[in-house]
Amino acid sequence: MSLGSSDIQARHVQELRKNPIDGLVLKELVQASLTWLRTNQAMVNALNVFPVPDGDTGTNMTLTMQSAWNEISTLGTRSAGEMAAAVAKGALMGARGNSGVILSQLWRGFSRGLHGADILDGPTLVKGFVEARDTAYKGVVRPVEGTILTVSKDVAIAAEAALKETQDPIEILERVIPAADASVQNTPELLPVLKQAGVVDSGGKGLFFILEGMLRYFNGQPLDVPTVSVQPMSAMNLQDAMESVEEGQDYEVVVDFFPEGTFDLQTFYGKLETMGTSIQVGEGEGMYRMHIHVPLEKRYEPIDYIMGIGTITKVAMENLLAQMDDIQKSKNEKLEFQPVEPGQIAVVVVSPGRGLSRIFASLGVAAIVEGGQTMNPSTQEILAAFENLPTDKVIILPNNKNIILAANQAKEVTVKSVAVVPSRTVPQGLAAMLAHNPDGEVDAVADKMSKSLASVRTGEITIATRTVEIDGVNVESGQVIALLDGKLVLSSSSIEEAVMGFLEKAEADKHELITFYYGEDLNRNEAFRIADVAREKYSSQEIEVQDGSQPHYPFLISVE
Repeated sequence: MSLGSSDIQARHVQELRKNPIDGLVLKELVQASLTWLRTNQAMVNALNVFPVPDGDTGTNMTLTMQSAWNEISTLGTRSAGEMAAAVAKGALMGARGNSGVILSQLWRGFSRGLHGADILDGPTLVKGFVEARDTAYKGVVRPVEGTILTVSKDVAIAAEAALKETQDPIEILERVIPAADASVQNTPELLPVLKQAGVVDSGGKGLFFILEGMLRYFNGQPLDVPTVSVQPMSAMNLQDAMESVEEGQDYEVVVDFFPEGTFDLQTFYGKLETMGTSIQVGEGEGMYRMHIHVPLEKRYEPIDYIMGIGTITKVAMENLLAQMDDIQKSKNEKLEFQPVEPGQIAVVVVSPGRGLSRIFASLGVAAIVEGGQTMNPSTQEILAAFENLPTDKVIILPNNKNIILAANQAKEVTVKSVAVVPSRTVPQGLAAMLAHNPDGEVDAVADKMSKSLASVRTGEITIATRTVEIDGVNVESGQVIALLDGKLVLSSSSIEEAVMGFLEKAEADKHELITFYYGEDLNRNEAFRIADVAREKYSSQEIEVQDGSQPHYPFLISVE
C-alpha cells in the first residue's frame, strides 16, 4: 500500500522532532522564522500607533532577519553555538529601526546562551531565551513595558516554567508560543498609547511570528500562507514594493473594487498568488485595493479575475522596468560633498529625500545615507557611509527617532571616534548642521550641535491611514493630519488647513523663521501657494520654501 501525501508529511514531522537540534537544524529554524515573518510582514506594519503612512516595523524586522540569514546561508557548521553566533553577527549589521536593533540584541543574547553548545537541548534553549531577554533590556537606556522587550521577558518566564516539566526543546517551544501570544495581546494594558490607538505592539507581534515560524517548521505547517489581514488602503506602502521587484515581474497592477456577495480574503489571496508577487490588499469604507506584480503575459489576469467577483472602479498599470529605471536614475544623481581632511570632523546624515539631501550637502555634510520614515537604514549602511572617509572623527545625525538606536549601534562597532547627535527630525538635523565646526573636537562639537536641536519646532503634514482618536484628536481615515514635534495635534480636510492649524499650534507668530519643505507628491505651485497664504497671516516672519522631495509627507515644516 502506497503512502499518501499526508502520511509522508507526518513521517517527515516525526523525523524532525526525533533528531537533535544541531547547527544545521538551527539554520533551518532561522530560515523558517524569516519566511513566516515575511509572510506576515504587512500585518506587523499595519500595527502603527499613529495613523501615518510609515508603519515599517514589519519591514525593519524582516530585513534584519534577512541579514541574519544572509550571514548563515552558506554556513555548514553543526555547532548550534557557532550558528547562533553567526546569526547574531548578521542581525547586528543588518539591524534597522528600533525594532530591528532590539531584535539584533535578542539574537546576541540568545547566542550567548548557546555559547559552546553543539546541540540545542531544552536547558540550552531556555538559557538562550533568558540571555536574550537580559541582553535586550540592558541594551535600552529606558526600557518601556508593553513592547517587544516585555514579550521577550514573558517568553523567558514561560520557558523557565516549562523546563521544570520537560527537557524537550520542542515541547518547551510549544509552551512558549502561547505565552508570547498572550503577552502581545496584553501590551495595550501596559502601554496606554497602544490601547488608545486600538493596536497591539508591532515589535512584540513580529517576535511572536519569529518564534511561531520555528514551531510551524517542526509541525510541518506551511510558512508562505499568510495569516491574512487587510490593512487600511491609505497605509499600503506601494513604494516599498518597488524595493523588491523580482525577475520576470514586468508590470505593477493596482485595482480598486467593490466585492459582490461573500468575499473570502484567504481565497482571494490564494488566487492572486498563482498570478504574481508583492501582493497587498487594502480596504476603506467597503472598497478594496489590490496591488500585485505580474509577468507581461499575465498583466490582465488580476483584472479579469476581479471583474468576476465584484465591480471595478479604477485600474492602474505601470511598467515596472521603466519605473525601476527612473528610480535608479534618481539614485545615481551626483551630489557634491564637502571634502574632509584627516583630523577634521565628518558629519554623516540620514536623509529621506533628494531635495533634502541637496540641502544637507550644501551645508557641508561628508556623506548621506538614504532613508527616513519609510525605510530605516541598517547599522551596516550607516557604518559604510563613514568607514572609508579619510578621518577618524565622525558625527552622525539620524534625523529620525527610529534610527537613533541603529546609529548608536554603528558607533559601537567602529574603531573611529564617533558621536551621535540624537536629531529626531530633519529640521532638527538641519539646525544642528548650522552649529557644526569641522575643526573642533568631536565631543564638544556634538554637544553644541545637540543643544541646537531645541531651537527648532518640527511640523509633519501627512494623510491619516485609519480612523482613530489619539491625544484628544479625532481622525478619520483619509484626512490630513499635523504632528508637532512628533505629537498629533490636529486633523483637517485639506493640506492648507492643516498647515495653518499647525502654525497656530506651534505659535509661529513668536518665532522668526518658517521653512516649508514640500514632498515629492505635492505640486510645486501648490506648495508656493500655501506658503503665500501663510505669509499673509505671518507677515512679520521670514518664510522660505524648499524642495524636500520626501515621500508620504506633503510638508515638513521648520519653525525657529
